[in-house]
Amino acid sequence: MININLLYMRILGIDPGTAATGWAVVEEKSKNQQLVACGCINTSKIKSDAERLAEIGRDIKILLKKYKPDEAAVEDIFFFKNLKTAIAVAQARGVILYELKKNKLPIHNYTPLQVKQALTGYGRADKRQIQIMVKNILKLKRIPRPDDAADAVAIAICHLNSRRTRELKS
Repeated sequence: MININLLYMRILGIDPGTAATGWAVVEEKSKNQQLVACGCINTSKIKSDAERLAEIGRDIKILLKKYKPDEAAVEDIFFFKNLKTAIAVAQARGVILYELKKNKLPIHNYTPLQVKQALTGYGRADKRQIQIMVKNILKLKRIPRPDDAADAVAIAICHLNSRRTRELKS
């Protein structure tokens, strides 16, 4: 019996951040992956933290309504060098998770290490290597820009590949 979920899936990939939240919608039809759309939610530094987080939440809600993804893949906070940055990313991530859950979307979390391994087979791959793999896997003419959007595409691809592996094992 063929599992219909293996034939079509639309994923919203998200790379959380307060200044820039990367997002991407990647679709898989009969094992062929394609980029539907990608971009960034950019917030102004002159706005308060609360205003910036509210803007991220509103924009995520708009993306969900426009692209109707089946599942979401969100980058997890794995380690940090700067506590202030980590807190801001965690706040943005919280707003994103809230909107996804409020819209009843299944959520899957991936660390940067997991994304790197899924795309390159190497957990210490650099940003450029990941971007090249994104371009090659999706057969794109150029690497998605800005970098935060390219990261979101990589997260979505990671989820599609991980999902397929889990489906095949069951």
